[in-house]
Amino acid sequence: MIRKIKNYSSRSHKGWGRSLFLTAVLCVGLLAGCGSSGSGEKGTLRVGVALYDQSDTFISTVVQDLERAVQETEGEEGLKINLSVADGRSNQTTQMDQIDQFLSRGYDMLCVNIVDRTAAAVLIDKAQEAGVPLIFFNRQPVAEDIQRWDQIYYVGARAEEGGILQGQLVLDAWLQKRQTLDRNGDGILQYGMLEGEPGHQDALLRTEYSVKVLSDAGVEVEKVVSDTANWNRGQASEKVSQWLEEFGPSLEVLFANNDDMALGAIDAFQEAGAELPLIVGVDATAPALEAVKEGTLYGTVLNDAQGISRAMLDLMLALVKEEDPEQAVGLEDGHYVWLPYQKVTQNNLSDFLEGYQP
Repeated sequence: MIRKIKNYSSRSHKGWGRSLFLTAVLCVGLLAGCGSSGSGEKGTLRVGVALYDQSDTFISTVVQDLERAVQETEGEEGLKINLSVADGRSNQTTQMDQIDQFLSRGYDMLCVNIVDRTAAAVLIDKAQEAGVPLIFFNRQPVAEDIQRWDQIYYVGARAEEGGILQGQLVLDAWLQKRQTLDRNGDGILQYGMLEGEPGHQDALLRTEYSVKVLSDAGVEVEKVVSDTANWNRGQASEKVSQWLEEFGPSLEVLFANNDDMALGAIDAFQEAGAELPLIVGVDATAPALEAVKEGTLYGTVLNDAQGISRAMLDLMLALVKEEDPEQAVGLEDGHYVWLPYQKVTQNNLSDFLEGYQP
């Protein structure tokens, strides 16, 4: 499914260097009145945006923020940006077909939130053959694949940092109110873990490092139960409902690799009329921030959707202008734009609600 997004204006740039913009460049250079009158043909940048699953709240937020980032340049002289968004619906074959469509239609750039990171090499070879720059975001291919071509980029955050900050949220709570959290008084933190997809890098690293923070700090932990819920709120609710039947009130802390699953856990506890444990998520989506405000979600870790979208747009514009992308977006190792995570609790919630556009 490919959804067209209306055209928006961006900034005028010299030295575009792509044949797509030759008409506009000649118009500006040779017909002095054409550009200033606003009636001349403008250059158009066509960008294919391929998503792993648009029903994912965080991914949907990134797309909305990307649309807004493009809209911010509307009315300025020069380039039009045409975004076409495709929903892969968690199917790599579907997503590959959508990307083939983008390439066959002559799209100028691709932004890909890949379904299966092991398929990245095939996708990269297709983009390289077509000469179309490729920006991966939020779901990181392996380093060997990123290095296959100098026009491959990744925009996102380091997954282990998200796990570390999530672990720090729980550690802070344990140190401050241990008597409340330690329900059975055994001095051991009993926890459950809602993981994302099996084998997914973010799920593996967030899971590992969130617990490692506690162990490294000398907190004795015991994993009561863990399972995958594929980043999905409904699946998480079903899993936790089963856990409640089997383990009852033994869960003192519940980690979730993302906010949708954290919210699903809250749904299950509330439906069962059970006392909520301390629950933490990752992403800081709008529904999660509301849950933090209400006190049902203890905390989350901001995965900067607005930062991801802005960095992708800045990178696209740098490539169009044939500027050095390393200077434009602060690339690391020639390919990576890393954004920082941030902890969110009721104590600093206002910092993240201010100016937030759900």
